[in-house]
Amino acid sequence: MPGLLRGVARTAAIAGTASAVSGRVQRRQAARFAEQDAQTAATRNAAYQAQVAPAAPPPAAPAAPAASVIDQLKDLAELKTAGILTDAEFEAQKAKILAG
Repeated sequence: MPGLLRGVARTAAIAGTASAVSGRVQRRQAARFAEQDAQTAATRNAAYQAQVAPAAPPPAAPAAPAASVIDQLKDLAELKTAGILTDAEFEAQKAKILAG
């Protein structure tokens, strides 16, 4: 009978150890899979937000520097000298430039 008890005790110890090791492995794998799932969810969420969020408009191109009044008047005088503008047209455009 003592041999039988010893065999049962040994089997119980082995089964208990195997159960403990198996539980530890399962917990470790569950934690690893949970971490991978969290990373996947974060990546998908970021990709979704990038698609849903409106893209920022491109920066506006810098405005061309406005021609100075003097430059505009010089161009206007050249047009008058070339005969493209009449005296009346020249005076009207000059008034617009000086008023604006």
